[in-house]
Amino acid sequence: MTDTIAADQALGPVSRGGIARHPLFAVAAVLLGSFLANFDSRLTSVGLPDLRGAFSLGFDEGAWLSTAAIGSQIFIAPAVAWLATVFGLRRVLGIPSLAYALVSLTIPFVHDYTTLIALSVVHGMLLGTFVPATLMIVFRNLPIRWWLPAISIYSIRVGFALDSGTSLVGFYVDHWGWQWLYWQGVAIAPLMGLMVYLGTPAEPVNRNLLRDADWGGMLLLGTSVSMIYAGLDQGNRLDWLESGTVMALLLGGGVLFVLFLINEALVPQPWAHVNVLFSRNVGLSLVVILLYTLTSLSNSSLVPNFLSVVGQLRPEQTGVLLLTWGALPMFVLVPVSIFLLRHFDPRTVLVVGLSAFATANLLGTQLSHDWARGDFVTIVVLLSIGQAFTLLPIIILAVSNSDPARATSFAAYIQIMRLGGAEIGVALMGTWLRVREQIHSNYLGQHIENGSVDVTRMLKQLSDFFASHGAGTAAARAMGTLSAQVAREANTLAYIDGFWLCFWLAMVALLLTALITRAPPGPFTPAPFGFAKGVLRKCGVAVPP
Repeated sequence: MTDTIAADQALGPVSRGGIARHPLFAVAAVLLGSFLANFDSRLTSVGLPDLRGAFSLGFDEGAWLSTAAIGSQIFIAPAVAWLATVFGLRRVLGIPSLAYALVSLTIPFVHDYTTLIALSVVHGMLLGTFVPATLMIVFRNLPIRWWLPAISIYSIRVGFALDSGTSLVGFYVDHWGWQWLYWQGVAIAPLMGLMVYLGTPAEPVNRNLLRDADWGGMLLLGTSVSMIYAGLDQGNRLDWLESGTVMALLLGGGVLFVLFLINEALVPQPWAHVNVLFSRNVGLSLVVILLYTLTSLSNSSLVPNFLSVVGQLRPEQTGVLLLTWGALPMFVLVPVSIFLLRHFDPRTVLVVGLSAFATANLLGTQLSHDWARGDFVTIVVLLSIGQAFTLLPIIILAVSNSDPARATSFAAYIQIMRLGGAEIGVALMGTWLRVREQIHSNYLGQHIENGSVDVTRMLKQLSDFFASHGAGTAAARAMGTLSAQVAREANTLAYIDGFWLCFWLAMVALLLTALITRAPPGPFTPAPFGFAKGVLRKCGVAVPP
């Protein structure tokens, strides 16, 4: 018996919690916390040009502002589940929500860059507690029948924020002022804290876990993943291996991560031992989560960026498309997804979602520079289906195949995949588009020979067109227009390559999904209905009445 307890403790702290007396308040806390975190991150990235202008920042200063805000989230997020286990969700979410509101209120009044970066780091760390803590509410405090709807809220927050955040940025900047990119949290965060107080039971501090805390492991993991993120985020801007800063961040983060693994293997009571991942289905599920974040970049990056770079649309103009055909359909698609997961194997639902992503990206490979906003409707609808039918079943698969008592340790790795995978994808996609644009520009340039008949004819036509506005500048303007057309085509071809990349990532995810075996019986086991129940009984499969 003693050996069993010792082995149990060696895998990390056991997650326990009391059932909420008012589940609706707990669900509201999950809703507010999840959406606030993703909306805030989305508003910061989409609204960065407006923030640079408002704070009078250069391009480099603005880039580090974004890195500081998101990197600090990644630093704290893996440890939040452990903090909630030790101190209770009321303490972990209640106090930070009030502090977050205060910092959000203060930042727009700051003019010193150093102070702005410091407050952005604090702002990001406080925000980083929201999503992991709200996920813990689901598993620690909600009755099992509430798990699927609550996790669905957690899972769709990404797609919904991506599709509606662009419109919200445009609305704030055009009507209320850029300050509301921060001030929205002043009202929402305290309300979330109130919902947590009403929806979760009071819990005493777990002094045994606090006494044996693996602070070194938490610091090593948080620091390593935030350094790796910073290196990836700045890599595309600073040209990767050509930058000492990028190399120092990536190598330093990698060394610290190895030290974290060594620490978890040596300490008596590790915080998040990797043994919790030693399951075929869990490992495959986490890889599929990573591939999901990469293939969904067509939703978060390719479509809005193409309309911005090639289509020359403002964020609020692009946002109309994403809100109408991406975000709003989720109100119908998510209940459908929940229904399917209650009655069908989550792998089946996952295949539907990944197939929607693959189809959308395949359609995107037919792109041309003539495509306008309306031409992306089918793609955005398919991406919305992918968002609603992909992340939720992946999480269900991962949780169904993991030890529920190890939710604290497992949640640390979920957060790494959630944040780290998304940022790896954004960094790699940015580099992919830049490199492919340069390659296509070079290839197109080789076909535009100086003095060739076609080029001379084109320049003559353009010069004649511009001559009415000034003969002296007509030749230069004609050359500039031709160069712009080459750049437009190179960018279009780069985005086509981006859609191809996302398509093949979705195909790999489908292949790995086929390797996932059926999860053991548990709270997420589907209950077949109608003709499906009869077929299973005829096949000799035990079906609940």
